[in-house]
Amino acid sequence: MMGGFGGYGGYGGMGWIGMILGLIITIAVLIGIVLLIVWAVKRMGGNSTSNIAPASGTPTAREVAQARYAKGEINREEYQQILSDFGK
Repeated sequence: MMGGFGGYGGYGGMGWIGMILGLIITIAVLIGIVLLIVWAVKRMGGNSTSNIAPASGTPTAREVAQARYAKGEINREEYQQILSDFGK
């Protein structure tokens, strides 16, 4: 046996190219595992952003509807429908 690797130049018979490809595949698998863990943790955590109030300066749906009604973009019935859809 030549070099202790079966006489094929080592690393599956591909030499340095095989070593580099093996390293790239190993790193890709590790990154994939980390991303899978991060995704699973986020998924198990639920959607916590749904309970957060709008940022200051961001108009609420009611304020947007009031502004559109005041500008004449929507009529009274549409305005009342929007308010009832959002629970006033």
